[in-house]
Amino acid sequence: MSKTQLTLDIEEALYFYEQEHGEIVVEEVSMPDDHGIVDTLALRTKPDGTKEFRCYEVKVSKSDFRSTAKLSFVGHYNYYALPQDLYEQIKEEIPSHIGVLLYLPFDEKLSEETLAKGRLSIVKKASRQELLVDEEQLMNSFLHSLFREVKKAKRVEKGLQLYSSEELFRELTRRKKSGYDVMNYGYNFYDKMTDEL
Repeated sequence: MSKTQLTLDIEEALYFYEQEHGEIVVEEVSMPDDHGIVDTLALRTKPDGTKEFRCYEVKVSKSDFRSTAKLSFVGHYNYYALPQDLYEQIKEEIPSHIGVLLYLPFDEKLSEETLAKGRLSIVKKASRQELLVDEEQLMNSFLHSLFREVKKAKRVEKGLQLYSSEELFRELTRRKKSGYDVMNYGYNFYDKMTDEL
């Protein structure tokens, strides 16, 4: 299912929020031991070398919040990232040990001048808990997800040369079936692919 613009805006704000706090962050991390997929996982290394994992679940509607999808609150600190209107509707349903970050959108003029369209503010601090999964396995999941993101970035940077011929053919076939016109007179992805080949 594709993400709503509000979800993307909150994820973007969360990314910058975590960077400002000196944390390494990655989205959509598969948790060990069948604990689902966390929307965002952040890693903070303290001065003494100990590690803290923070799990974030982004929710934008009541139905999203009440979804039967597994919550992956396995970190030392666990938070919901919510728009303010949703928080007002569901705040009594949030467990006492789970924290809440409120998404506050910037007005349109300010959002044109910043990298994010809004900011996050803690309205409820999470209580520290012991990890619910093995730390080494969690670190392994974290690193695999970081590698996935690096791989995506390299593919964008390097263009089509990192894709196999089979992958390219499969994608062009899929696009043709969905109505993508490989023969239109504008410069399209098909043209770019043939130029690079």
